[in-house]
Amino acid sequence: MQRIGSSFLILLTLLLLTPWAKAERLEQIALQQSSPSTALLLTIEQAGDRLVAAGEQGIVIFSNDDGAIWQQANVPASVLITGLHFFDNQKGWAVGHDGIVLATTDGGANWTRQLDGVVINQLRVGAIKEEIARFNELTVKDELALEELEFLLDDAELASEEGPSTPLLDLLFLDSQHGYALGAYGLFLETRDGGNSWAYIGHKLPNPDGFHLNKIFQTREGTLIIIGEAGLMLSSVDLGNTWSRINVPYEGSLFSIAEADELYVMGLRGTLLQVLSGEYLLGSDGSPAVGWRTIQLDITSTINDSALVDGQLYLVGQDGVLLRQNGKRFEPFSKRGLRSYSAITSSGSYLVLVGEGGVSRIALNEGGK
Repeated sequence: MQRIGSSFLILLTLLLLTPWAKAERLEQIALQQSSPSTALLLTIEQAGDRLVAAGEQGIVIFSNDDGAIWQQANVPASVLITGLHFFDNQKGWAVGHDGIVLATTDGGANWTRQLDGVVINQLRVGAIKEEIARFNELTVKDELALEELEFLLDDAELASEEGPSTPLLDLLFLDSQHGYALGAYGLFLETRDGGNSWAYIGHKLPNPDGFHLNKIFQTREGTLIIIGEAGLMLSSVDLGNTWSRINVPYEGSLFSIAEADELYVMGLRGTLLQVLSGEYLLGSDGSPAVGWRTIQLDITSTINDSALVDGQLYLVGQDGVLLRQNGKRFEPFSKRGLRSYSAITSSGSYLVLVGEGGVSRIALNEGGK
């Protein structure tokens, strides 16, 4: 039986659930589990010295001792949670299926709902209608762009009739107020008041095919980067006001991005690309991307996540893959696990991984064993 280790595969099956089932999940609180740290978990983040992880059926767990002991949080929905982000050790957000956005002000112990897919559908229809009205007021009309907007409106209205929105997969807050959330089929949202209100802005991205948006990342220099389906890579040098499309020498899905000695992007079938120079990220003229290096790995498993620990990059993925950077090479760090990993972070002297089997801890001094 094929293993499923990350949100990009799980959503394919859960999207088939009926609208009433989706609505029921949004209203039902996450049930307390006897062993929540062994559940399917898709994401893990640090909230100060605390670790917070989340996954199936609205399960959110937190640990104050480097991942040894976990407690389950109170969550007002039982949807699959796919992404976490903490601005500090208290204030954080989570996103997931059915367009849910959750917020916490106590380090992940208790969560409240800020947004769901029903409201997102309304935001999407309203935003596209406003854009169409603006185009119609122009003296010189871009008929092709207008036709594209009308197509997007038809799609948005149909989605609204079918129930809660498609999944959100990741999020990023630039400060305590300004944040972005993104997901399947080009779903892209912005808030400027800490998540109290959101705006749909997916139609403003150079993503006419509506490819899935899997990850949003900010470089040390402040450039925002979105990666997604079909080799999609977008960048913004003005905190998201405008976006440019970057040519990538790969046409498969990308799932993780990290900055170590250089910028790395990774995804399906063990794909790992290194950006030798980030200067082209400033461009918007559509010229071919330069400065890429394809790193050959001795695996064909999908890479789902990455983490920078003490200057070294660690990669995790399906089939129990765990690799550590060693100069220009990436080598196995420990014996391959039996189950797939979805996400990785570090705490104290441990790597803490989550995935199909829940939480796994590996001491940093155990590499190669």
